Amino acid sequence: MTDLHIHFSNRQQADHPLVPGIHRVIRQANGVLGVGDALPGVLMAQFCLDQRGLWLQVPAGARTVHVNGRPVQKMALLRAGDAVYVDGVELLVRAPLRKAGPLDPGEHAGDPRVVLRGVGGQHHGRSYTLGPTRLVGASREADIRIDDPAFPARHALIERHGDVVLLRNLGQEPSVVNGMAVREAVLGPGDQVVFDGQHRFVVEFPAVPSAQAASGSDESVDPAPEMPAQSPAGSTRRLPWLLLAALLMGLALSALLWFGAR
Repeated sequence: MTDLHIHFSNRQQADHPLVPGIHRVIRQANGVLGVGDALPGVLMAQFCLDQRGLWLQVPAGARTVHVNGRPVQKMALLRAGDAVYVDGVELLVRAPLRKAGPLDPGEHAGDPRVVLRGVGGQHHGRSYTLGPTRLVGASREADIRIDDPAFPARHALIERHGDVVLLRNLGQEPSVVNGMAVREAVLGPGDQVVFDGQHRFVVEFPAVPSAQAASGSDESVDPAPEMPAQSPAGSTRRLPWLLLAALLMGLALSALLWFGAR
């Protein structure tokens, strides 16, 4: 994940580039959110970029942090295009758009495992093979139907040419790719497409499984730290003493019943 940056939707702050390391989100004394280690204020969350990807970490007890509308209690694994809400402010994780190149069939030409997988909205959990051209819209003829009367009947076309997937809007309403509003875009593995602000999809190729799909969660994950394995030696040493104690207790009860009956 390279060239990522944080965009403030309210435009109170300039975009913040993400380099490997920790980036603290601070609520300053004037109530304005900022990103940076030098800022004084209350820690609301922090972004961590490492070799595994981009993580959002939330302090214990925080209740005002959401990713794509879902609350985060501890940690969340992020991808480009995710919307992070901190204290009511939307922070978009953005990435540069792919550059258009030659329409090379590539190694995945005709591979049915190239799909558009729903990760949010009414199509969450569904996958659409990117072979034939897919129409996105509110009409009954749409392959990917957005059931909203305010959504355009014919919003966009998604066309696949081998290893290249093209998104073309048919009207004036933009789509969002990796956090960027576009009317046309080249899509590749891991790219996130959002329609109407809430219907989220990820492009998946078989050769490049997404880290989020491997985690088994669509928006956020909360990985528990691995606990050190306990050595069985101690329990093995305690076992004879437990058996001896149980035997003595059984003898004491037997004696009590025997002499009590007399």
